[in-house]
Amino acid sequence: MSHRIVATQSGLRELCQQLADAPQICFDTEFVSEHTYRPELCLVQVAWGKDLAAIDPFGCDDVTPFWETIVRPGHETVVHAGRQELLFCLDAVGQPPAQLFDVQVAAGMVGFEYPAGYGTLVNKLLGLKASKGETRTDWRQRPLSHAQIEYALEDVRHLARFRELLGERLTRLNRQAWFETEMTAWQTDIDQSRTSDRWRRVAGSSGLGGRGLAIVRAVWHWREEEAFRRNRPVKQILRDDLIVEIAKRKSADPRHIGAIRGMERGDLKRAIPEMADAVKTALDLADHELPPTVRLESNSHLTMLGQFLSSALGSICQQAEVATSLVGTPSDVRDLIAWRLNGATESEKELPTLATGWRAEVVGHLLEDLLAGKVAVRIKDPSSEQPLAFERMPISKNLQ
Repeated sequence: MSHRIVATQSGLRELCQQLADAPQICFDTEFVSEHTYRPELCLVQVAWGKDLAAIDPFGCDDVTPFWETIVRPGHETVVHAGRQELLFCLDAVGQPPAQLFDVQVAAGMVGFEYPAGYGTLVNKLLGLKASKGETRTDWRQRPLSHAQIEYALEDVRHLARFRELLGERLTRLNRQAWFETEMTAWQTDIDQSRTSDRWRRVAGSSGLGGRGLAIVRAVWHWREEEAFRRNRPVKQILRDDLIVEIAKRKSADPRHIGAIRGMERGDLKRAIPEMADAVKTALDLADHELPPTVRLESNSHLTMLGQFLSSALGSICQQAEVATSLVGTPSDVRDLIAWRLNGATESEKELPTLATGWRAEVVGHLLEDLLAGKVAVRIKDPSSEQPLAFERMPISKNLQ
């Protein structure tokens, strides 16, 4: 495959005209996220048919025409681990790429590890070895060398072949519908993450009460606005542990906030009055305005059941040729157990993850049968990669 570098607006328009007729567009990006509020787009690599191109956003006035081309219907878009690619597209034009196919998700659905790196797929699907020569490149620097461009283009060179091979496996396992459902949910989750209550991800905040969570939320919003204004990563503005410590003190007195160890930095000292205002806003909320707390289960028998069924989950997924980490987490298993033991019914509005869709088909129903005593587990072959066997109990021995 030959390639070209697109570093002018006229060159980008010409490229987009060619892409408009392509039935399939594969693309990837290089970006730097360590120094700015939002990741800085540094390069876009594109493959279509037998052609390759590298778009230099620093040379083009506006990359929007590319994103507009990507979202137009009439083609399939192929990516690998395309979360940030999807976010770039949503931020630029407010729409996702047309008919998006993520080879990492597809690989997990047909038995590969999840998330599988690009190099892993190169090796396992094609029997080749991926290049690692430019893994530490600062993609903001110009000019980029020939070796750097070649390295970046490797990330799209094989995407079409990956899609072909993984598509064949999805068809063989009759999982096309599963994949489409998962891709829809995956895109929705990423889109909603831009506006959802991300403040709940502040590390160390899960054990706080409603008032403390309200302070976390208020200070988190201040941090977001400040990071956006200064175009810096949020945790360079204020660390999570400092937000939690402010919440624990429940004081809007600037002296109390300033006394927290870690607040000595000059810019933090200057911002203490603004943080104090945010804390006061949270303290002034009525009780019914406080965010709900998340009750943490600490039941010993639920913990033991969770550990047992989490092990069973891995074995079931291995036999079903689907990545365990794509199906669910130990937390998802505990949610299923608690839901079932609390007498949940199918009519409930919010079912646990493992009780819905293709995940219920793969593991959820079997885990429920294990809980109900309808299925037993035994060790079939300790030396096998699949040592466990799941056997239906005779009806007369079912546990009620």
